[in-house]
Amino acid sequence: MKLNNGKVLLFFGTIHALLAVSPFAFGTQFNRFTEKFFFKISEGLFEFPLLQGQMHYENFAAFWFFYYGLLLIPLGILVLHIESTNAAIPKSFIWSYLIVVLIGVYMIPFSGMTFLMLPHAIFMLFQYKKEKDLKVRPRSKE
Repeated sequence: MKLNNGKVLLFFGTIHALLAVSPFAFGTQFNRFTEKFFFKISEGLFEFPLLQGQMHYENFAAFWFFYYGLLLIPLGILVLHIESTNAAIPKSFIWSYLIVVLIGVYMIPFSGMTFLMLPHAIFMLFQYKKEKDLKVRPRSKE
């Protein structure tokens, strides 16, 4: 059975978004966001410490955790479409994905980036190399 990378990305995105709104992660922040109907969840630059503001790190974390999950969903759909047409995922996409994941691993080492997405990105790279090797090898004459 071939691992479908698009489905993996869709799974990661869905779980990320659902976990973000759950009471186990950022449920408290999302309850506060709903009070403002998800409008103006922060003060923007006015929260910047150089402007004598007070940053609300939990709100930023909640927003980006949820937003990253939402970004993974269309990305997964795109990769799923590429794979369904039997086309190879472009090497530039795989390297970009790996770089984004490595930045996430560096920034938050004890996270899903390290334990789930990093192995997936490395697997995609090996899968690309294996598919490329299969296409390059000449057929043996029998």
